[in-house]
Amino acid sequence: MARMDQKLIDATLELIKSQEKEGQGDERIKEVVNRLLKDLFNAMADLDITSEELWKACDWLTQAGQNNEWGLVFAGLGIEKFMDVKMDWEDEQAGIHNLTPRTIEGPLYVAGSPESLGYAELETVAEENSERLYMSGYVRDENGNPIPGAKVEVWHCNLRGMYSHFDSSQPEFNLRRAIITDAEGKYEFKSFVPVGYACPPNGTTENLMTALGRHGARPAHIHFFATAPEFRKLTTQINIEGDPLTFDDFAFATRPELVPPIVRISAEEAENYGKDGAFAKIEFDFNMVKEATGAPEGENHRTRAEVNS
Repeated sequence: MARMDQKLIDATLELIKSQEKEGQGDERIKEVVNRLLKDLFNAMADLDITSEELWKACDWLTQAGQNNEWGLVFAGLGIEKFMDVKMDWEDEQAGIHNLTPRTIEGPLYVAGSPESLGYAELETVAEENSERLYMSGYVRDENGNPIPGAKVEVWHCNLRGMYSHFDSSQPEFNLRRAIITDAEGKYEFKSFVPVGYACPPNGTTENLMTALGRHGARPAHIHFFATAPEFRKLTTQINIEGDPLTFDDFAFATRPELVPPIVRISAEEAENYGKDGAFAKIEFDFNMVKEATGAPEGENHRTRAEVNS
């Protein structure tokens, strides 16, 4: 079948745009929506999208919203990853070098985690049959100098792949803490080695991944924000070394610099570390970059979950 006449596409776009009132509305939103409509209409013509396909897409979009899965969809389609790539490019153009790479935040952060100085235990309730983990390191500037008083926010899932707040069976802020670095810029926390997880079964994200011939699973990982006065906010995560999906993450979040070694310490060796019983340990430093006049903003501005007081 011949492609739809371009004149008909352009005339339809002009008709839609003709309803805009000059001096009213948001000019940036007009610019973005008109560009997206132009690309969409041309894609519909190029791909000969049928009416059935259009309304199936509308139903899927509606269901994704009702399931509150748009954050997962953005991750799974690589949209969140591409924004990181764009922000990295902007930093490079401005001469900013991030020693600790950024990577995606994901949709499961909750504001207001309990704060402590230097050390925190992430479990509000003990996770049975888990492998104990101690993770520690320093927050440093571009020159390797420690940053006392920096805030390291950390969150990860339980062994069922579920995050507190979004999983009503867990106490609020379970596996979520904010650690203020000590006078030497050090942080440490105790938790357990997390596991990977998949998108909600039979959900809109998983159905899309299946249609694309892809899986909808993430490898084991731990999320972090690092903030300090006069420094750019760092959004990152580490992967747990050895997970079979580390470099096959459906959300494209893995970066080689963010896969630190995990060391297993036997019960006999634990005394040398002042600990009781076997555990795993990870050491990882966060390097932050000073704010600079005219530099691109490193923060992702998005709606985030909060606990109702």
